[in-house]
Amino acid sequence: MRRRLRLHRASKRDASVVFLSLIVLLAGGGIMVGVLFINYDPIQEALASDQVINTLFIFEGEPQNGAVKPLNSFLLMYYPATKRAAVFDIPGQIGLILTDINRVDRIDSIYNPENIDVYRNEISSFIGDEIDYSIVYNLDTLEKTVDLLEGVELFIPAPVEMYDSRPPVLFASGLCRLDGKKIRSYLTYKLPQEGDEAVNLRRQRFFYAFIKRLGEQNRMLKQTSVAKMFHRLMKSAMSERERERLFDEYSNINMDRVSIQSVAGTTREVSGQVLLLPSYNGNLIKEVIRQTLVNLTAPIEGQFSDRVYTIEVLNGTTINGLAGRTAELLRGFGYDVVSVGNTDASHDNTLIIDQLGYQVAARNLGSIIRCSAIQVREVDLESDGVEDSGDIKNYKSDFILIIGRDFNGRYVVGG
Repeated sequence: MRRRLRLHRASKRDASVVFLSLIVLLAGGGIMVGVLFINYDPIQEALASDQVINTLFIFEGEPQNGAVKPLNSFLLMYYPATKRAAVFDIPGQIGLILTDINRVDRIDSIYNPENIDVYRNEISSFIGDEIDYSIVYNLDTLEKTVDLLEGVELFIPAPVEMYDSRPPVLFASGLCRLDGKKIRSYLTYKLPQEGDEAVNLRRQRFFYAFIKRLGEQNRMLKQTSVAKMFHRLMKSAMSERERERLFDEYSNINMDRVSIQSVAGTTREVSGQVLLLPSYNGNLIKEVIRQTLVNLTAPIEGQFSDRVYTIEVLNGTTINGLAGRTAELLRGFGYDVVSVGNTDASHDNTLIIDQLGYQVAARNLGSIIRCSAIQVREVDLESDGVEDSGDIKNYKSDFILIIGRDFNGRYVVGG
């Protein structure tokens, strides 16, 4: 009997030891998980994995009929290894078959400021690439952020005077540093003769200047007294540490190499509202994004590899407006089209004239429209009336695209 009692007590002691051991293990594991969670840095992981970081910036407008919609949304694609970045303007009037409501409507019709994931996922599906982060400002928080940045510098091409609005809209021409209230007015006013395209262009200029200013003021924004206010003004699922790390990276962007690309398409009235229907049923933007990823991640080789290329587009066919439509296509891929015109004679075959002498860039241009006919033209600086500005020749364009009858508006076909 006593022996059985001793065995029973020993068994209970063993069970207690096992139970305590499990508690210690679980506690230790919890501590370990907590430490790992605290030390986890998604931005550092993105840097280590050598990937492009996609961030969606959303600027909300004034509430209308009780609903808040974005003024504009901008996708900032950044590749840390090369410090290259690209920006895509995602206007709210893009018309899509929205998966969440299963009908054609404006992309911003599904925007909910309390749950932007649906909107972000729709844009991600539209561009064919994952969006890692999102940052949201409304007009009040943006105004305060701009003041925190001590203003944002913008070039205003012509003076603006609208005394009949409340408050009046007044802007002098030239390079101006605008405070928060002025930026609010700059983003929201619309002249009687202005269309959506002109308004979007103005907002694109602001976003470019805003990102540039964030980089310039990055050190100041990290000061303890400023950082808390700065991060409190934006809405994001990222932690403050993640945001600080991300803006550290953005301060390295060479903004002179960044162009803002728009979604190409045609405007059409659908169900009583004007929509921007993306070209080629939305397939074009996906191709543009893929090409942009290639350009961002391409190794920097030589003096011409890290620049925005300039193009002249000449129409060698009898199709009116073909050069202009092709210019819009190429702008969508990030090229700077400096002129559009017609050739003196008609051309059967499309031709790219490479005046830069950089074969990689010429072939990349050719791959976009499936043109393999590339002719290298040695620019004679004296006969062309241009000067040698050092490493880069100062001529009108890097490439000349002559459109032939084998071009169907998107690709070179046949031949």
